[in-house]
Amino acid sequence: MSHRDVIGFVDFSRASHEPRFHILDLTTGRHQSHLVAHGRGSDPDHSGWVRRLSNTPGPAASSSGAYLVGEDDIGRHGRSRRLIGLDPENSNVEVRRIVIHAGRYVSPEIARRGKLGRSEGCFAVAQSDIKLLLERLGPGRMIYAAKI
Repeated sequence: MSHRDVIGFVDFSRASHEPRFHILDLTTGRHQSHLVAHGRGSDPDHSGWVRRLSNTPGPAASSSGAYLVGEDDIGRHGRSRRLIGLDPENSNVEVRRIVIHAGRYVSPEIARRGKLGRSEGCFAVAQSDIKLLLERLGPGRMIYAAKI
């Protein structure tokens, strides 16, 4: 980890309509919380709750563990940030092309209806939050995700 000033935490034990992607500034102690979607394969009944986490390519599930934040990428969802899995539970994220990106199915308006849409396993955030998240979680920083 080349930068130790900011870290991200994703608490998959919370419902998708709750802010559960937390950005902590380790130098000031300030934090921000954001909405984040989980993978379809983690919530097959679309209940809004993570039922399972997986590292296997194919099931479109979210993975747990520590991630190193990589370089910018441009994909079908626009600007995104690549992720590198650091644990056995997320060692396939590069192969699976799991990234941080904006999703039109993530917004406070959608959250008020009770649950967000689901991703293919990526950390999908609101369009209004993507610029800030990509700035705060630049290359060399870390994210830890788990069902706490």
